[in-house]
Amino acid sequence: MKSDPEKINREALTITVLYDNKPFNERLKTKWGFSALIENEGHSLLFDTGGDSHTLLNNMRALGIDPGSIQALLLSHPHEDHTGGVEGVLQENDSLPVYLLPSFPTAFKRNLSDRTEVREAKAGQEIARGMYTTGEMGEEIPEQALVLHTPQGLVLITGCAHPGIVNVIRKASNLFEEMVIAALGGFHLKSKGEPEIKAILSEFRQLGVRYAAPSHCTGKRAIALFKKEYRENFIRSGAGKIIQIDDGLRAVDPSY
Repeated sequence: MKSDPEKINREALTITVLYDNKPFNERLKTKWGFSALIENEGHSLLFDTGGDSHTLLNNMRALGIDPGSIQALLLSHPHEDHTGGVEGVLQENDSLPVYLLPSFPTAFKRNLSDRTEVREAKAGQEIARGMYTTGEMGEEIPEQALVLHTPQGLVLITGCAHPGIVNVIRKASNLFEEMVIAALGGFHLKSKGEPEIKAILSEFRQLGVRYAAPSHCTGKRAIALFKKEYRENFIRSGAGKIIQIDDGLRAVDPSY
C-alpha cells in the first residue's frame, strides 16, 4: 500500500528505519548496520546510528527528518555498525543525551562525555515517553534492546540481539510483566541452520509474538522462514520502512 507522506500521523507511535543493509525505500542508501527513529506524542528517540554518519544523515534528509529535533540517543552495543554515525549526529545536535551500557569501552564513553551528556542505562529505565530499555543483557557481547509500550502490548526493537533474540523477548516480557506482540530489528540468525531457526520460530509463537519484522543481521534464510511462518503478519523491513502503532499495528510504505 502506497501512502502519501502527509497522511503519516506523526502523533501516533511511529518507528522509522533510517539505516539498514536491507533495502526498502529506493531513495535511501543501504549499508551494513542499523538505526531507527522512534516518535511518540512529541518525543523522539534515535536507536543506534548505523555504520557511518554520511549514510545516516543522507537518509534522514531524504525522509525530511531534522537531527536537531531528536531528544535522546540510545546505543544497543558498541559495535561500529551501530555506533558509526554518532559523531555526525552530535555535530547536528550537540545537546543530545546518549544512553549506553556500563560495559561500553571506557575510551568510547570518555570521548562522548567530552561532547555531550552520557547516561548509563538501567533495566526498566524510561528513556522517552513510552520507551524503555531492557538494560544490559549477555556476557560475551552485552547489549540492550528498546521496549515500546503500546495499547496492544510491548513492541521490541533489537540492534543485533547478541544475547539471543528469544532471551531478549523473555527479558522484556518478564521485566514489564506484559506480552511482546512485535519484534523488529536484527535477530543475529545469519549463521543459524534451518532446524535452529524453526525452533526459534516455535518459541516466538509460544511467547505470543504476533508480528515480526526481521532485518540487518537476521540473515536471508531466517528472514525467508519468518516470512513463511508469519505470512500476513510478517513485516518486510529495511531502510526507509515506517511502522505506526495507534489503534492497531500497520506498516506505512511511503511514496517519497
